[in-house]
Amino acid sequence: MTDRLSGPDVAAAVLAEALPYIKRFHGKTIVVKYGGNAMTDEHLKQCFARDVVLLSLVGMSVVVVHGGGPQIEHLLARVGKTGEFIQGMRVTDAETMEVVEMVLGGQVNKDVVNLINQAGGRAVGLTGKDGGLIRAKKLLLDDREHPGQQIDVGQVGDITQIDPSVIAHLQNGAFIPVIAPVGVGPAGETYNINADVVAGKIAEVLKAEKLVLLTNTPGVLDDKGELLTGITPRQIDDMIADGTLSGGMLPKISSALDAARNGVKSVHIIDGRVEHALLLEILTDHGVGTMIKSR
Repeated sequence: MTDRLSGPDVAAAVLAEALPYIKRFHGKTIVVKYGGNAMTDEHLKQCFARDVVLLSLVGMSVVVVHGGGPQIEHLLARVGKTGEFIQGMRVTDAETMEVVEMVLGGQVNKDVVNLINQAGGRAVGLTGKDGGLIRAKKLLLDDREHPGQQIDVGQVGDITQIDPSVIAHLQNGAFIPVIAPVGVGPAGETYNINADVVAGKIAEVLKAEKLVLLTNTPGVLDDKGELLTGITPRQIDDMIADGTLSGGMLPKISSALDAARNGVKSVHIIDGRVEHALLLEILTDHGVGTMIKSR
């Protein structure tokens, strides 16, 4: 319909299309994992911030969990270290953990908060260590090449508990929580936690209406490189087994699947390289990625 319209008519048509979605999701919690190109491209950063503010102003409760891989790699390179990943998880020794916490809890978190506030929002930054928000223990990965053995990837955390009251206090004050994926262990030790995993667990605990994961791909692709707009757990298991899904997509898809199975009504992996991807996914009929079905 909008193809035949121009100017004010286009704006009116877009707003009319958005209205049912605004009504449906008013008062609902939307958890967004912010990363990839949307986090490094200046124009896309501005688009993301405006999207978050608009969703907040029309009555949705947005919670942002951010990554920071490129920024971490940049600082590691400056100190002469090279990042290493196993099964999509960053190997994190003590020195790397210092860099990770400095980048995520300091530089990136403050940048995201500032972006949203400059766009007219009321964002507050925190890490999982603040108020005991994210409790964690050491993560040990199953060694796929040596069954029965496990791989120690350093100070990488496995979430044991999330305290939703910290987020609830911010939401009750109409603030937008911006969370860095750093957790705290039982002895006060600091853990690096994959941002997709944190976003998924927070969405579960908050019983979010939607979990939206921004990526650097159109979504989940099959073995021919074609976008799968909808995907089931059975398909996901098959794609992991045959190697179609691997590397950094593994924690993302696992978190999305867990969230879908544990009460989050819809989970979307979307293309963060698309301008205003969040608005397109939430407020229009035009999806820009893959929806994870619960079964």
